[in-house]
Amino acid sequence: MAARSRTELKRPLERLHERIVAGDRGWFFAAIAEKVADRRVAMNMSQRELAQRCGTTQSAIARLERGGRPPRIDTLLRIAEALECDLQVELIPRS
Repeated sequence: MAARSRTELKRPLERLHERIVAGDRGWFFAAIAEKVADRRVAMNMSQRELAQRCGTTQSAIARLERGGRPPRIDTLLRIAEALECDLQVELIPRS
């Protein structure tokens, strides 16, 4: 069996971490942040109210909306529920 390169052996989270460190996260997390903020405003909801509905803090919502620390999937699920939305994750094969 041929030896695999180091890149092939990396786990998905390792690859994602490398993209984040390299600054390649902007488009992805910015899109999430914008959608959360837009929906919250459309529902006439404050950051504090959203935080209370999904069991987190207002500062965590503010950090998410400004593109700070990337949110965990369980946090996104709670936010989606509080915003009366479905959370969809799409995997698109690379070209």
